[in-house]
Amino acid sequence: MRFKTISNENPLVLASASPRRKRILREIGLPFRFLPCHIDEKETGDTQADIACILAQRKAMYACSRSPENWILGADTIVVLQETLLGKPVDKEEAKSMLAMLSGRGHEVITGFSIIDPSGSIAHTGHVRTTVAIKGLSEREIRAYIATKEPFGKAGSYAIQGIGAFMVSGIIGSYSNVVGLPVHAVIEALLAVGALDFFPRPM
Repeated sequence: MRFKTISNENPLVLASASPRRKRILREIGLPFRFLPCHIDEKETGDTQADIACILAQRKAMYACSRSPENWILGADTIVVLQETLLGKPVDKEEAKSMLAMLSGRGHEVITGFSIIDPSGSIAHTGHVRTTVAIKGLSEREIRAYIATKEPFGKAGSYAIQGIGAFMVSGIIGSYSNVVGLPVHAVIEALLAVGALDFFPRPM
């Protein structure tokens, strides 16, 4: 079945209120509107990638129930240090603990994403991994970074696209994935499932 492609008149629905994901979509010129999602984010799945994909699907399905007949994109990003999942810090002490754990080590950022077509069927679900290396951080640097308030609301307690860039000594893989949305993989998937005829679009 052929559906209308994403356009200014038929925008993608982003199942997220994340300012980072919204900014990425604006920067690449993809028409969208966003729908904040309220789902149970309890961790389930056999692997970290499964968890990210399941949460992405839940977000997409939530948006689908409130905005049927649109192309919908759900995404979820998690930070993994060895087998430990690092979520969003609830307070300064948790942020300090996470940053101390990341200091001088490498970790993985995994984003799961799910696309639902206008019939309400899951058209694609996948994930992207990026390895991020963090320099050794002094206690003073950790305290100063927390004082900026940037770590809050960020998985792993840092933002690679913000002040937190000072601590990132290198990455292997997609940069935009660490920000919150793996652009290359998402665009390839949207083209493959027929949500886009071509890309880039005229601005």
